[in-house]
Amino acid sequence: MKNIKVIELFAGVGGFHLGLTQASNKFKIVWSNQWEPSTKSQPASEVYQLRFPDTQHSNEDIAEVIANNFDNIPNHDLLVGGFPCQDYSVASTLSRSGGIEGKKGVLWWSIYNILNKKGKDKPNYLFLENVDRLLKSPAKQRGRDFAIMLASLSDLGYAVEWRIINAAEYGFPQRRRRIFITAYLKGSDIYNQLINTDMKEWLLSDGIIGEAFPASTEYTNIREFEIEGNLEVVTNSFNLNKSIAESPFENSGLMLDRKVFTFKTVPDYNGSYTKLADILISEDEVPSSFFIKEEDLDKWNYLKGGKSEQRTNKASGFTYNYSEGPMIFPDALDRPSRTIITGEGGASPSRFKHVVTTKSGKLRRLTPIELERLNMFPDNHTKEATDIKRAFFMGNALVVGVIEKIGKSFIKRIKGE
Repeated sequence: MKNIKVIELFAGVGGFHLGLTQASNKFKIVWSNQWEPSTKSQPASEVYQLRFPDTQHSNEDIAEVIANNFDNIPNHDLLVGGFPCQDYSVASTLSRSGGIEGKKGVLWWSIYNILNKKGKDKPNYLFLENVDRLLKSPAKQRGRDFAIMLASLSDLGYAVEWRIINAAEYGFPQRRRRIFITAYLKGSDIYNQLINTDMKEWLLSDGIIGEAFPASTEYTNIREFEIEGNLEVVTNSFNLNKSIAESPFENSGLMLDRKVFTFKTVPDYNGSYTKLADILISEDEVPSSFFIKEEDLDKWNYLKGGKSEQRTNKASGFTYNYSEGPMIFPDALDRPSRTIITGEGGASPSRFKHVVTTKSGKLRRLTPIELERLNMFPDNHTKEATDIKRAFFMGNALVVGVIEKIGKSFIKRIKGE
């Protein structure tokens, strides 16, 4: 079997790189791009280059690379990336060229533009990750953004499948829900397997994601529909003025030739589970700065607790009622952790930061190594950065084990097993 050439976009500190190369030595990441806008420092890119010095790496705006240095992007078999969570996809017709463009700064179109400009050399496969709300975006036109992505990929010749996966439901150490999207170019090995397989069984167990993460369903709400019109029509009219304000896309689905088949699945998993306690370092290894100060405990209790109170907007003077429920405090050790967010770092009290009880009864925050473990990165993968940046990286990262399992499924199918 020949090597599978991969490019990694929006690479962060290399979650896709780790997961795929752990899945098989046949995955060769031949080019990567990581660029943090609006800042001079580029610590994620620096970490990536330190960890993966043999990978050709770009630390510049991907839109600029596509516009001015497109030849620097090598031909490849698989394009991967967790594209950032913005207003995803607004398409409009370009009057002169008849093509499409995205709303400025929307990074989905960077992926589209690479595929489109590669032409006959476009990759056979895509493997993408995003937040699960992508299926519901935007609020006034549920599912429109995802419909634009599906339609644009279909027009380029790809069949697409997706699944929302909560990593903890398959035994991983963190409750992190993300949508994983795979796409197969017409004529490729996996495309040919897909069109000769029952779609239900493909999604549940026979397909790329289904084999890695088996699921079940009662088939109670199968939806089948076609995404019609050019991309501007989809932008302006998809799911507009519907009496039911919901997305037509369920948590699992397939799109083939613009025809969508989607239904709700639930995990079918009987293995072991990793708990938060399983990834903790010993108390004597924890720096003193991570322990909760006695004088800050009231603030932590307030932020973690339930509230029903009046608040006043400082700018407008408007008074409103604010309420929220309590959080478990400290965090439960006998179950997977809550989702890491980008604001996890720093000593200041916060509603969303993790706090655990040590064996001696002290309260402390999670260390960078523990946050790395929750995403299944190697210990000290990000050690060159500050503690706050390391937490930020993990808040943006994905669970490496999910990528590894889907990567193994890819390898099997490309080999024709």
